[in-house]
Amino acid sequence: MKNLWQSLAPTRSETGALAEVVRGSRTIGAHEDLVLHGGGNSSIKDTVTDVTGAEVEVLYVKGSGWNMATIEPAGFAPLRMDRLRELLSIESITDSVLVNELRCAMIRSDAPDASIEALLHALLPARAVLHSHADAIVSLTNQENPEALIREIYGSDVVVIPYVMPGFDLARVCARVWAEQAGPDTRGMVLLNHGLFTFGDTMEEAYGRHVELITLAEERLGAAESAPAAPVKALDPERIARLRGELSAQAGRALIVSSDTDSEVAAFVARPDLASVASRGPATPDHVIRTKRLPLVGTDIAGYVEEYRAYFERNKNRSSEPVALLDPTPRIILDPGFGMLSVGNTVKDAQIVRDIARHTFNIIDSSERVGTYTALGEGDLFDVEYWELEQAKLRMSGAPAELAGQIALVTGASSGIGRGCAEYLMGLGAAVIAVDISAAVVDLHSDPRWLGVQADVCDPAGMAEALRLGVERFGGLDILVVAAGVFAQSSPISELDAAVWERTFAINVGSVQSLFAQAYPLLAHAPGCGRVVVIGSKNVAAPGPGAAAYSASKAALTQLARVAALEWAPAGIRVNTVHPDAVFDTGLWTEDLLNERAAKYGMSVEDYKRRNLLSAEVTSKNVARMVGSMVTETFAVTTGAQVPVDGGNDRVI
Repeated sequence: MKNLWQSLAPTRSETGALAEVVRGSRTIGAHEDLVLHGGGNSSIKDTVTDVTGAEVEVLYVKGSGWNMATIEPAGFAPLRMDRLRELLSIESITDSVLVNELRCAMIRSDAPDASIEALLHALLPARAVLHSHADAIVSLTNQENPEALIREIYGSDVVVIPYVMPGFDLARVCARVWAEQAGPDTRGMVLLNHGLFTFGDTMEEAYGRHVELITLAEERLGAAESAPAAPVKALDPERIARLRGELSAQAGRALIVSSDTDSEVAAFVARPDLASVASRGPATPDHVIRTKRLPLVGTDIAGYVEEYRAYFERNKNRSSEPVALLDPTPRIILDPGFGMLSVGNTVKDAQIVRDIARHTFNIIDSSERVGTYTALGEGDLFDVEYWELEQAKLRMSGAPAELAGQIALVTGASSGIGRGCAEYLMGLGAAVIAVDISAAVVDLHSDPRWLGVQADVCDPAGMAEALRLGVERFGGLDILVVAAGVFAQSSPISELDAAVWERTFAINVGSVQSLFAQAYPLLAHAPGCGRVVVIGSKNVAAPGPGAAAYSASKAALTQLARVAALEWAPAGIRVNTVHPDAVFDTGLWTEDLLNERAAKYGMSVEDYKRRNLLSAEVTSKNVARMVGSMVTETFAVTTGAQVPVDGGNDRVI
């Protein structure tokens, strides 16, 4: 294991214990094979002066939910050591009561909830403590006889703790075993099926011991010698969308499904013992909250759900409090034919599942090199999955965003109305496949829910690729917003260039017909229903002179949308149209054009922008809000509608 202490300089100018624990935590967090997505924790003991002038011993311990790699001083909960020692003296306490007691022990009311392992940090006599779920340690402790393997490597240099679920009981067991095994040369504490604790007078010393112990583990595991595997063939996009539809139906909500086919995944799913190793459980019990106890091997989703329900029935009485059945669908799907699908309520959730799965692949490979990969039994895993603290979080969590788990494709998404619609839908929780001929669309947002694809809507192959990329990233298509279009240069019919006419129709109508044909199979598998919104124009109802190509093409587009509404209703797909007018915050309206048009009407530019019945300036956001309404429950029983967003136009009315 590489020592990163010197290469990661302090990130802040502060000195003292809090700055020291931030640096130690971030250094551990820089190793993905030590902590992953909020895993691990850290602490440091210090003495502070309270408002009365009294000296108070405190434990700064990582706050729940903070990431070790990016934690700030505000991410640590300062707890009174005298109260923690009192809590360690009692025989039994529930975890929910413990959380309250830790909250009451704080010296800062605005601090985050302390890690549930705060008592364990308090009982260790060292000033600085670091805890990780290091892959190498987990590979050694997920064995049939893990303690023997740990003793072979470390002898008496570490304290070995049998598996106990995190919380008060774990702290009590650690206190007992520490008293029995710890000595002056103790360098760490290994928690079976859990991870590693190291400690020292300073964070640098605690981190150095982490490096030493994990390096010994890595040497015992040896290097992988598996031959590289060729990537597997990706599933057909419609097949992925169909599987997502089945998963979402079982879960009762739209899910994100991400596909992986690279060589690492291919090597794991090609294992001859895949069914065996995949059925033994997660690498660490806390992963069960993200990944479920087992992945699905193959595609029998209904069978997996049935078995999960049976698992719940077998174990539900282990809890002293009633527990509610969680979503029974798999979170990892493995198959030699198509690699891996990672499933989550959101894009972030699916990404976390993918990361955990990849680490688990490596842990299983390493474990099998020195023994037999053996995870905890289903009872212990059920206890974590249905832990009272996790159940409380579920009860306290608010409703998901209205479009959470749903996937939208928006054309013309780099600017103007298209960009407004794409960003508005993302704000409602949707993942967005943002397509535009401009390369700027690719990096417009760093949010993982944004997939920018440069493509010409008139290129069927390019649009097929955009759909493929979107389905592989997110799992399907629920919403299609057609915003790409062109307004040809104003020209009387008698002078209209045939090439301009054909290009306008190719972009405004022909490309949409092609996209409709490609998108329909995916929309038909959308959870609940597929939805399409077409951006039309005021010119459909009220054309103007010199705009023959634009007006006629938008009228044809509107007719295409009406026919789609008729044809697609049996599949539950809604198709509605928005007719904007005078939306001036788009690339179409340059300053020169605005001045020219305002002068033609004898108006100021500001008055020209508001030349409608409501004297309102219409913006891209106004259009985006209407599009948002059309794809949410507001339009649940409406299809084939045409709605103006124009401030009121007397010619249209």
